[in-house]
Amino acid sequence: MPVPRTLNIGILAHVDAGKTSLTERLLYETGAISRLGSVDGGDTQTDTGAIERERGITVRSAVVAFTVGATQVNLIDTPGHPDFIAEVERALAVLDGVVLVLSAVEGVQAQTRVLVRTLRALRLPTVLFVNKIDRSGARHEDLLAEVGRILAPHVVDMTRTHALGTRTARAIPRSLDEAGFRARVAEVLAETDDDLLARVVDGPPLDAREVESALAAATAAGRAHPAFFGSALTGEGVAALVDGVVRLLPSAPAAGGEPRGTVFAVERGPSGEKAAYLRLFAGEVVARQRLTLHRRGADGAPEESTGQVTSLQVVGEPGSSRLVAGRIARIRGLPGVRVGDRLGGDADGDEGGARTPHFARPTLRTEASPEDPADGARLHAALLDLAEQDPLIHAEVLPGGTTEVLLYGEVQKEVIAQTLATEYGVRARFAPSRIVCVERPVGVGEAAEEIGRRGPALGRFWATVGLRVEPSARDSGVTFRYETELGALPRAFHTAIEETVHLASRRGPHGWAVTDCRVTLVRSGFSAPVSVAADFRGLTPLVLARALDRAGTRVYEPHHAFELEIPSGVLSDVASRLTALGARIEETAGTAAAWRLAGTVPVRRLDVVERRLPGLTRGEAVWSSRPAADQPVGGTPPAGRVRASRSPRSVR
Repeated sequence: MPVPRTLNIGILAHVDAGKTSLTERLLYETGAISRLGSVDGGDTQTDTGAIERERGITVRSAVVAFTVGATQVNLIDTPGHPDFIAEVERALAVLDGVVLVLSAVEGVQAQTRVLVRTLRALRLPTVLFVNKIDRSGARHEDLLAEVGRILAPHVVDMTRTHALGTRTARAIPRSLDEAGFRARVAEVLAETDDDLLARVVDGPPLDAREVESALAAATAAGRAHPAFFGSALTGEGVAALVDGVVRLLPSAPAAGGEPRGTVFAVERGPSGEKAAYLRLFAGEVVARQRLTLHRRGADGAPEESTGQVTSLQVVGEPGSSRLVAGRIARIRGLPGVRVGDRLGGDADGDEGGARTPHFARPTLRTEASPEDPADGARLHAALLDLAEQDPLIHAEVLPGGTTEVLLYGEVQKEVIAQTLATEYGVRARFAPSRIVCVERPVGVGEAAEEIGRRGPALGRFWATVGLRVEPSARDSGVTFRYETELGALPRAFHTAIEETVHLASRRGPHGWAVTDCRVTLVRSGFSAPVSVAADFRGLTPLVLARALDRAGTRVYEPHHAFELEIPSGVLSDVASRLTALGARIEETAGTAAAWRLAGTVPVRRLDVVERRLPGLTRGEAVWSSRPAADQPVGGTPPAGRVRASRSPRSVR
């Protein structure tokens, strides 16, 4: 009999907080597995890859399920390392709630702050689990004060602890039947709810059922965060966490209509066949059904991929071949599927309830070349395969046979190199990483080329193309539109122009990809039967380059937003050093003992800042940063890759 209620949750944490160990414990305590795996032993349920087991970190999202009463919980274990934050953000789009794991010893870490900001922006219901209460140095009250000060002010402590910091540490659940505890919870919730405040002040007192209902509502709205203490290693407090998750986090809504969903993970089997994890938000999907998936390509152009479902395995329902709204399935038969693909709507459509975070672009680029020159084709194919699993990692062959790869950090580069060696049998060398910039037009530029016109470098193209380039809104990418009459050209010629505009926009005047601009076809023509699509593909990049030159572009470099806490006596030295490294200090707040600074810093200076802060602050700096909006480069912009040669005199 199908389970009537579904809850899709994720477990998030900073590195080494015990996230994967908690996953194992949850599965064991709920009877989903009969034996506990361990990170050290390399036999956990979710870290199944050789690299994950060797490094002891989660790299890709994995899905496991367990049942509690009438609720099936689909648990998505996500990476904790900051280099894989994009993987985390994609998983968040398909969740109903989150368990955020903190260490009772280390407390709030820089990565924790980054995760909480993302959770808050998405308004994802979040329950806290404070792990490692059995470790020396574990804290309770002062840790909750730290969480309330740094992460979230409305934390509801759901646990009493005993013998904290010892091997016999206990986590004792608090009950809303206790009048004193019930009153404290009501007071915390009243700070975010005026109606509740009136009841607390004027009476009559709320009963246990009313307070629990209010706590569940505040948790679902992201206004309050229940906190449970325990140990994933011993299992202490985990049963109370499970009970709290089921009672307080909102279940997946069930919606009818056309099927709408999101692909959030892709696996490839030994034979090369892909299996996609699809979260469905509306409608239903069955085996042998044809599905059309939508996405935006690396160049911003809309793309589609169609296939027939040959195999459908609903997570937690062995033998079921019918996926309904709210559930997750592992689907085969979609050869072109990629992470982030959307079922229903279009490339920019709403998934019928999915949260849609804005994914920060990769900020680093590197070039990969094979140690054995004969492996060049295999290396490129392997990198393209990895890019399908993480579409924000763009791989492109460069002149000379090397392949450019975009990524988020050095650990990610190491993982890619190890994956290539262990899973694909290709050993690669990676060049030192460089930052990734973009160009944006600063004005309007227009250029045209008439059919058959010959230039010194142009040759002869039997095509007329006129393009106008102008700025558009932030994060809009490259959009293409027509001012010419539709039907004036055969469809194949229109397609050739539009696709080439998106491809050619990868190289602006300074060699960086152009973004946030609108390209309009203002003139077109052909000569039948001489003109072919290749004429338009050859001429369009030359016209676009000239239009961009006339519009002018400015180079933007990636920045991180930072928060920094320092002792008051070092404010002057730290501020001057940050400013010298290109940081912009936008907020300052201080007391006699400490100062808090906030602002932005160029990514290219991030490592230098983080290396120098301990020496400037006697090791007392508390630093966190996260990707932020890019900003114009001051002075001479760094050069990207050179565009293909052209004759500016031949394009008017």
